[in-house]
Amino acid sequence: QIGSLVSVGTTEDSKGEAGTLEDQEVAELEEKLPDQIQSLKEEAVRITNYHVPQGAGDIVMIQSDHTGAVDILSAELETADLLGEQRKAQPPPLAAPTLWTTEKTKEFKAKMGKEKNGRMVVKRGEVVTVRVPTHPDGKCICWEFATDDYDIGFGVYFDWTAVTSTAITVQVSESSDEEDEEEEEEIEGLAPVGDVERGSKSYLRNRYGEIMPVYRRNSHREVQAGSHEYPGEGIYLLKFDNSYSLLRNKTLFFHVYYTS
Repeated sequence: QIGSLVSVGTTEDSKGEAGTLEDQEVAELEEKLPDQIQSLKEEAVRITNYHVPQGAGDIVMIQSDHTGAVDILSAELETADLLGEQRKAQPPPLAAPTLWTTEKTKEFKAKMGKEKNGRMVVKRGEVVTVRVPTHPDGKCICWEFATDDYDIGFGVYFDWTAVTSTAITVQVSESSDEEDEEEEEEIEGLAPVGDVERGSKSYLRNRYGEIMPVYRRNSHREVQAGSHEYPGEGIYLLKFDNSYSLLRNKTLFFHVYYTS
């Protein structure tokens, strides 16, 4: 009986000690729990922001280093989300221009030859960009141009940017490649477009829209004319491309104006 009582007392003491140890462990766990929860939250954010490019319909399995849990992500949904963000960054599509030609080249050249800024020489290998901001009093841009003896590449683009001045400016690049490098320094993200019969390379950026690509025009035979309704605030880029010509300079007669 004495042994039994001793055993019972020992058992009760052990239970008390065990209870005390459990209380201490619970207290320690309660102290550590917020840190573990915060760690799990940070891990969840890291996993959410982790994108793996995969083919449509593939399954991406990402295992946490801390918890050992495995998250299964649908690459198709991930791709859809990424494309959605990319589409939001792209400018809206631009309407096609209205184009026409006239055969009165002599009269047009004679008239533009008398204007202060109606005539210029586009040297061999050069690209001349005429930057025409949208005007608050106008709704449409119009252009006319002709050349002496030889054709020239021509295209129209639109720069979706805030207009701080309505002044028309002219930018001259020694080649289409140099023009590309200047634009690459200004803005990132490339999108290739057509060339002038493989004679020039031109790129559009995320903020640029194509109205008509650069192609060689028979401006030495007919006056090339066109118009385009303002899609919004921005700057029209009229590109006269002579980069494909290694020997000949081109005399250009042009007229740019807006209408309401």
